[in-house]
Amino acid sequence: MGGGTTQLLMFAAIFAVFYFFMIRPQARKQKEEKKFRDNIKSGDKVITIGGIHGKIVSVNDTNVILEVESGQKIKVEKSALMGMPARPDEKK
Repeated sequence: MGGGTTQLLMFAAIFAVFYFFMIRPQARKQKEEKKFRDNIKSGDKVITIGGIHGKIVSVNDTNVILEVESGQKIKVEKSALMGMPARPDEKK
């Protein structure tokens, strides 16, 4: 009786650790990334996953047009946007 209950409690504890340290933070991060991508607008400065810095010229459902430093415009998937560049006065 005690061995089976102990084993069941151990599996529950392991699942709880995985949930709170791996699954839940990842789900929260995905939710924040989706919110970021849904709220971008023309004029925002962004960084792509590949490290390209640019300013958004136009936005549609799945793509954005970025203007890079040289004045060139490139079409990028929204899913490739990582975030906005940190301002110098921001602290992590």
